[in-house]
Amino acid sequence: MPSTPSPNVYPIRLYGDPILRKKARAIEDLQAPLTIPGFAPAALAQVARTMLETMYDAHGVGLAAPQVGLGVRMFVAAEYADDEDEGQETPLRSRVLREFVAINPVLEVLNKKKDSHYQEGCLSIPGIYEEGVKRDRAVRMTYLNLDGQRKVVEAEDYLARVFQHEVDHLDGRFFLDRLPAEVTDDHRKDLAAMQRKAKAFLKLLDERRSLEGA
Repeated sequence: MPSTPSPNVYPIRLYGDPILRKKARAIEDLQAPLTIPGFAPAALAQVARTMLETMYDAHGVGLAAPQVGLGVRMFVAAEYADDEDEGQETPLRSRVLREFVAINPVLEVLNKKKDSHYQEGCLSIPGIYEEGVKRDRAVRMTYLNLDGQRKVVEAEDYLARVFQHEVDHLDGRFFLDRLPAEVTDDHRKDLAAMQRKAKAFLKLLDERRSLEGA
């Protein structure tokens, strides 16, 4: 597992990791270094950049701080352009229209009409995708950027879904929680395997901490 001060990517926490079920705390001091278990303390901007690199590496559209073991209210996301030609694979980074680093985000519903036709997945539940997750069609997000400036962005449809998905993570919620219980039951075997991997990873972290403290 990487442990250098400037890692390329962070390990993504899997379903079953307790931090993914805890409500994240607000970031009060943007100048204070953050410590992700297994890594040296780093500035907020550096953590955010590495989170974006982790998201791109995993071919994701968003990544919340708890998904890398950091229980604070921050997420990163990207808005991508659609592929120009069907069947043509373009590099993910070349399709980025906007990047977001949202600190202490707050969502306001602009359109209460629910949309459920998009397929939704999660980097902490790899390989599982489901339709039917009801999300508000349009939201307004107020947040702080890395400079501490208050920003407001309005989003519709898929980007609105991304924002809602990531804020769910900050409240300890998975997209599967928004579906009937039988959907989770259908994936019980795969989820159990993820839980075992999550437990093994936490054990490894504990062993490393013990060795470092010896």
